Amino acid sequence: MTTGNRKAIFGWALYDWANSAFATTVMAGFFPLFFKNYWSAGADTAVSTARLGLANSIAGIVLALMAPLLGAIADRGSARKRFLVSFSYLGVVMTVLLCLVSRGNWPLAGLLYILSVIGFSGSNIFYDALLPTVARKSRLDTVSALGYALGYLGGGLLFAFNVWMTLKPATFGFADQSAAIRFSFLTVGVWWALFTIPLLCFVKETRDPGRAAGWVAVRAGIGQMRRTFREIRQLKTVFLFLAAYWLYIDGVDTIVRMAVDYGSSLGFEPEALIKALLMTQFIGFPAALGFGYLGKRIGARRGILIALGGYILITIWGTFLRSSFEFYILAAAIGLVQGGIQALSRSYYTRLIPLERSAEFFGFYNMIGKFAAVLGPLTVGGVTLLVRSLGAESTIAARVGIASIVIFFLAGGALFLASKDRRSNKDQKNRESGSQA
Repeated sequence: MTTGNRKAIFGWALYDWANSAFATTVMAGFFPLFFKNYWSAGADTAVSTARLGLANSIAGIVLALMAPLLGAIADRGSARKRFLVSFSYLGVVMTVLLCLVSRGNWPLAGLLYILSVIGFSGSNIFYDALLPTVARKSRLDTVSALGYALGYLGGGLLFAFNVWMTLKPATFGFADQSAAIRFSFLTVGVWWALFTIPLLCFVKETRDPGRAAGWVAVRAGIGQMRRTFREIRQLKTVFLFLAAYWLYIDGVDTIVRMAVDYGSSLGFEPEALIKALLMTQFIGFPAALGFGYLGKRIGARRGILIALGGYILITIWGTFLRSSFEFYILAAAIGLVQGGIQALSRSYYTRLIPLERSAEFFGFYNMIGKFAAVLGPLTVGGVTLLVRSLGAESTIAARVGIASIVIFFLAGGALFLASKDRRSNKDQKNRESGSQA
């Protein structure tokens, strides 16, 4: 491997290290707590939960509508790196501005959060698309895994620092925890911006002289998106899997985004919730590797079904939580299956699609991922408000709301079972024949 190639791989992988800080510290960690207790101070817990669910859903809808078209345009116009930078610094600026929002101003906090999530998730579309430009086909798996590994590590390290700063604000010169949390939003923006620089410097996107530009690229991208959509509808197995993936990954992302809000609604201390989230982050990395080994031994399909079964049990168990200790155990259980279901879903999908056109089909896979956490948060928020309006206590309403997520895992699992993995079975038989020979 040449020095330039090593630099490109390192620069590309460091972007996962950079933006994972937003996913851990902001999206899953401090924002849900701060939104409920600071920006929505005085509001009923059911109302603040509905507001947070609406914000997550709006961001998801916008991204889902934009993702396939932007991906096709960027691909046709060789502009993946340019789009990545634009979305990433949109996220950086909006995240930094969160530290300036005053107490009780939940509409502005919600708006900035929506824009920052759009920046974060939008940049990931083009980050994934840049992988083939930095790694040979034989090294795609290892380079992709390097990005995941650095993401878990980088996001976890900064989150651990921010948790320490929040738990011991006086040590860092802050008057209280609120000041420390607001400063943590600034650290995420600086971290994200700083560690994006290696990608800008070392990753060189190949300029194809035959590629389109300007409005020609837009028209070409729209045409490509339409063609791929028509083909996906004709491939029953791929279509069923994408429908199943949409449902169950919506449940996964909803748990990630709403778990801290749920724990807060039950009256658990913010410190306990943050520690549990931090534990999930570090358990997720080795667990993902373990599921990769499991998928190799018993097949990705069975591994996904095991993870789905785990999520169904976790959701049911979660509705009966009584103590912060139980919340820790639940967080550990989530960490065991979270990375695994994501990793195996991507490898399983790879077996179903035409390999010579994987980029186009993965554009729709990314679109489904962006649609995730749209129905889930709306369902949790809507059910919570409905139960609360019927006269139930706020904690009872929160429990019923979180229980509604199990619908997504059951429906997704049913569709997943309905899809037939003929290609995967054929590949397995070929491998067995080869090993016997």
